[in-house]
Amino acid sequence: MDPNARLTFTERFAYGTGDFAGNIVYSAISVFLVFYYTDVIGLSGAIIGTIMLISRLLDGVSDLVMGVIVDKTKSKHGKARVWILRLCIPYAISGVILFSVPTSTSEFIQYVYVFLSYNLATSIIFTAINVPYATMNALMTQNQYERGLLGIFRMLLATAGTLFINTFTLKVVNLLGNTPAAWSMTFIIFGALSIAVFLFTFYFTKERVLDDPMDEQDDVPVIEGFKALFKNKYWYIMTFSVVAMYFSLTLYGGAGVYFAKAIMGNEQAVAPIGNAITIAQIITMFMTAFFIKKYGKRNVYAVGALITVVGYTVAGLFPNSFAIIMSGNVIKGIGMGCAASCMWGMLSDTIEYGEWKTGIRTAGLVNATSSFGNKIGSGMGGAVLGWLISASGYDGSATEQSATAIFAINSAYNFIPLVLTLITFVLLLFYKLDKEYPQIIAELDERKLQKKE
Repeated sequence: MDPNARLTFTERFAYGTGDFAGNIVYSAISVFLVFYYTDVIGLSGAIIGTIMLISRLLDGVSDLVMGVIVDKTKSKHGKARVWILRLCIPYAISGVILFSVPTSTSEFIQYVYVFLSYNLATSIIFTAINVPYATMNALMTQNQYERGLLGIFRMLLATAGTLFINTFTLKVVNLLGNTPAAWSMTFIIFGALSIAVFLFTFYFTKERVLDDPMDEQDDVPVIEGFKALFKNKYWYIMTFSVVAMYFSLTLYGGAGVYFAKAIMGNEQAVAPIGNAITIAQIITMFMTAFFIKKYGKRNVYAVGALITVVGYTVAGLFPNSFAIIMSGNVIKGIGMGCAASCMWGMLSDTIEYGEWKTGIRTAGLVNATSSFGNKIGSGMGGAVLGWLISASGYDGSATEQSATAIFAINSAYNFIPLVLTLITFVLLLFYKLDKEYPQIIAELDERKLQKKE
């Protein structure tokens, strides 16, 4: 198989659907889990936030371990793709377990359950399926443009997964009785869907970038792989971008239901205000391929970051106007669509840069550490949300919230993500790999030819 092959629409779509399936559980964690714990089960937001942060820090170990496992995996289905088949069912089950906190036990037992179920779902199972899935981008092709397209399809379908969760979660929960048990039943239904979609991803994708039989990558000590990784300057930039993006997604995503309930006076408004971002993001990602080809991934990402900042500013300054919130969220979605179209392809390109610079290819580790960044960002976002909700004096049973609580929710929904996006934009100014990549690939191919001779 040609490692620089152009991929079919079906294969690009099949790869993207993997993130749709993953987001059925992941977006539910980002958007509804803190709300479920605080307003459905009645647990403390501060304790929940602390549990999430500690769990995400512990999660880093499993990400790195899984990265090493992927780099050393050998199967008839490839290095990464095989893990989709192995773990799609456990992943769906973990989502059901997350939203099944026992209601008839003591608070202490409930917190223990939250800690164990959260770590099972995120630290173990999500890690074990997401690190290989992310690595597939680099293993399906070395064609830089195709990787960009895979990134677009991935984020398009991931966003569609978020749209699905935003739109249907509360509707299905209400349809099933709006009880704690209704949340469990909802995720049994959603979990079955995720299994079917993951299987579609597995059966309609291929790995083409195979290990060179003359290469001794499998014999490289793990510590040497990490040393090579830490010499990769572009990996640092993209890892921070992942942390910032997922910090923001989890923070504003989780704050959305509080924003709708406390500021807009209707928790059901979480669907339209969330979907305004999501739909704008999807539409934008349909159009970004042209701009990526013409201007490069870095430039499209940077412009997207600036557009996103404008959206956060508009929405943050006028939180009481539904029309302005919707407009600001559409602007956010346009910017996020640009960023999301580019981020994963840019991350995959850092693998070849690292190989060119150090002679060691670390595809699994690059994606493991990006997954670690994803988890750290998400954990920090969930923790900050929980802490803000608790410290601000938010009361889920009150009909009106204090000014402090309103400000905290608006900060979580708009102002903190705004600052993170600005920092990302500044870092992207130092990312020059788009221009360097063709020469790097040419030199890597020359090295391989010399080895064969």
